[in-house]
Amino acid sequence: MLQDISEQLSQEQKLQLERFADQVTRMGGNFSVCDAEGRIIINYSCGRFTTDWEAIIESYLLEFETCARKDDRELSVIDERVWAGVLSWESCRPEYIAFIDRGQVPVKKDSQIGNASNISFGEDKELHTYEILYEMFSLLVHKFNWETKALRQAEKFTVELSQVYEELALIHKLSANMRVNSTDANYLQLACDSLTEIVSVEGIAILLEQSVDNENCLVLTAGSGLVDIDLQMATILRSRVASEIAKGNEALLDSAVDAPFKYNWPEYIRSIIVVPLFGKERMRLSDRGEADNYIIGIMVGINRLDKDDFDSADLKLFNSVANGCAVFVENVRLFRDLQELFLGSLKALTSSIDAKDQYTRGHSERVAIIAQWIAQRYAEQEHLEAEQIHNIYLAGLLHDVGKIGIDESVLKKNGRLTVQEYDCIKRHPVIGASILSEIKQMRDIVPGVLHHHERLDGAGYPHGLKGDSIPLSGKIVGLADSFDAMTSARLYRAAMTCEQALGEIKKGLGTQFDEKVGMIFLNSDINHLWQIIQNQTSEAYGIKSVSVYDSQALETLAR
Repeated sequence: MLQDISEQLSQEQKLQLERFADQVTRMGGNFSVCDAEGRIIINYSCGRFTTDWEAIIESYLLEFETCARKDDRELSVIDERVWAGVLSWESCRPEYIAFIDRGQVPVKKDSQIGNASNISFGEDKELHTYEILYEMFSLLVHKFNWETKALRQAEKFTVELSQVYEELALIHKLSANMRVNSTDANYLQLACDSLTEIVSVEGIAILLEQSVDNENCLVLTAGSGLVDIDLQMATILRSRVASEIAKGNEALLDSAVDAPFKYNWPEYIRSIIVVPLFGKERMRLSDRGEADNYIIGIMVGINRLDKDDFDSADLKLFNSVANGCAVFVENVRLFRDLQELFLGSLKALTSSIDAKDQYTRGHSERVAIIAQWIAQRYAEQEHLEAEQIHNIYLAGLLHDVGKIGIDESVLKKNGRLTVQEYDCIKRHPVIGASILSEIKQMRDIVPGVLHHHERLDGAGYPHGLKGDSIPLSGKIVGLADSFDAMTSARLYRAAMTCEQALGEIKKGLGTQFDEKVGMIFLNSDINHLWQIIQNQTSEAYGIKSVSVYDSQALETLAR
């Protein structure tokens, strides 16, 4: 038992006490150290007399419990023989107590040995040794307490520093994943999962404002652990946190630890924190009473596990994460608004081009769908990033944007073009590439627009490129453009059937069209593709609508 208890002290502390004990015994005293329960940890005897340590320790601890020693004095003179020193404190209680029994005490006239403040040096050798021992004991107690306090402060600082590091790592992790092409649910779930790695709780949830039956409600969007929040509970939480904000608080914290609950909660809730997510229209200090109008969501933590309640440190961390989540949600919504505006502008641009010729109306969107179809089939055989597929789709959508600079009389001419008119038409890839190259985010789309009329044999335009010199996007968009052109009616000819157009493509492999790209297209499910481009309601294999794919493709521009 003695060894087990002594292991509570550090090796350096034990060595310090044992060295002092050796000095005490050489000066003719007995030395002992016990813990708060009275169990003896260190016991050294000079051999000249015995000490009833159990009785002394029991008496000292009893006196302490009866408040006689609760003035937190480090050093006490119990009687003429025995001194006691508290080596460290824990919650106003002695953690370890050291005792010295000097045995027979030398007496000096007019001295009051029982009062430590009246001990003074004398001429008597034994009295002099006695006083030196007392001073040594006093220094030991003060030094031990100071070092213990410093050590604990260092340990506390280390723990706090570690916690701050974890919190900063969490904020950095969330910031690094704050991409507008992420969904609300994925990002907020990452926030919940990451937060539970730092804060030990039964459950964390994030609720966002959504329209349910034409009413704005907070809906559970992400969560970790045990979370049970229905629409009614969400409404209550929103109302209560808004009330707390109106009172000047940062959030809602409630428990029955130091006082009764402020609000009535279900029985399973022992402690709770609710932090608001504010929208971009930030509250002015004078508008706190209107807090509910600014709340776009809430973050809820239920039942702290490793301590009784959520504290100020938890509040600070939850607020930081909630603010980051609010910024992300607002940025995503803003991006979607801008995305819709940009997509609308692109559609208006392509529609204005197609509108120049009623016989080519819808041509740009059909070419985009066909090009995306070919690119997806190509990716099944060769490595092709999703971003490349998106760029090919957009190149197909904008491949004829250069025709905005071509005279309508040339575009709408009923009959064979002259050499000069054909040369004018052949300028549209360069014009289109010039327009798009001015837009930084569109530069990866330019090759498909510029080279969609190149031919494998070098007879194409604008640069007469051959074979592998033609970018893959140019080959794919060129094939898609030709297929739609052949299957569309013109003033000067009727539309080919799908079978006839496929026959022409097969004939042109190796001369007009790239053989690999052409065979991938010819071997695909053309009937399904034909249904898609006729209806323009489904993405490849009918998984997503064309408008949804437009949005996904535009996300590549944000990167």
